[in-house]
Amino acid sequence: MTRPLAFAIPGDIATLTGGFIYERRLLMGLRQAGHDVRHLVLPASFPDPSDADMAAAVAALADVAPDRPLILDGLVFGAIDTGGLARVRAPLVAMIHHPLALETGLAPDRRDHLFRTERDNLRLVRHVLVPSPHTRRILIDRYDVPRHAITVLRPGVDRPSLPPAPSTPPLILSVGILHPRKGHDVLIEALSSLGDLDWQAVIVGNPWDRDHAAALERRRAASPVAPRIRLAGRVTAEELEALYSRASVFALATWYEGHGIVFDEALVRGLPIVSCRGGAVPDTVPPAAGLLVPPGDARAFAGALRGLLQDAGKRQAMADAAMAAGAALPGWQQMADRASRMLSGL
Repeated sequence: MTRPLAFAIPGDIATLTGGFIYERRLLMGLRQAGHDVRHLVLPASFPDPSDADMAAAVAALADVAPDRPLILDGLVFGAIDTGGLARVRAPLVAMIHHPLALETGLAPDRRDHLFRTERDNLRLVRHVLVPSPHTRRILIDRYDVPRHAITVLRPGVDRPSLPPAPSTPPLILSVGILHPRKGHDVLIEALSSLGDLDWQAVIVGNPWDRDHAAALERRRAASPVAPRIRLAGRVTAEELEALYSRASVFALATWYEGHGIVFDEALVRGLPIVSCRGGAVPDTVPPAAGLLVPPGDARAFAGALRGLLQDAGKRQAMADAAMAAGAALPGWQQMADRASRMLSGL
């Protein structure tokens, strides 16, 4: 039996980040499963709302009927006033991609404030949805959330619409918003030491942090291999699919991930992965399909890329492992159906 639900998400649900894609597909899938899901559009300023935006968000959440479980996006949940959240009558379900205090580059007082706010807010919820075992472990160990109150809801994945058609020279593809946490600057530094090899690289990502995006372009332009690296910015779904089809290696020098949907997209296309041991990446990337190095270590990242570019046999073995792992990943509706069963049983 399905039940009415509400899903509160800040800003434009069509925003191109892994978190928004995850939540958009969950919303669509819950409706497909038969739920009446009320979509609450909260101010886009979270997790740094103005006083007016905070008040508007609290009022919108408090208006949800008590018979309608309310899924609350982590950008809001980890930053909303605890006293205001306590006024909400609907059963609360937090969706935590990764705790906000773990974001890269936070000042110590900001990090402490977000930690305390999210920890206090978690005491008000009926259940928590997370994308990975890593995030589940953090919430249990650091935020005192009971183990039984957390469901790991691994994101789904779409199957590729184009067959593999690797480019010559090999294409190294990176996909992730242009934000310091994604480590594109580390990738550019790593690529800059590989000028003796034959390759091309494309970095795709919505310019989430425009100052950082401008700094990345300056770094790329100053690189000795600048003509071989393209900062593509935001691309259409069709362009991205074509890039995945042409790629030989997927590379993301991320500092931290709560899951990393782009890794699943690489796996279903049989791409060897080079990334970093940050957050949930080791949970997401199978050892046989990926080479993981310490975050921020451009030399180690370059070494992993060099090994793949120079050893076609190793690259093929990792590609085969990636394809096998990708075949076992759930689709988006499978993910939503699992969430539906949990929410119906609250």
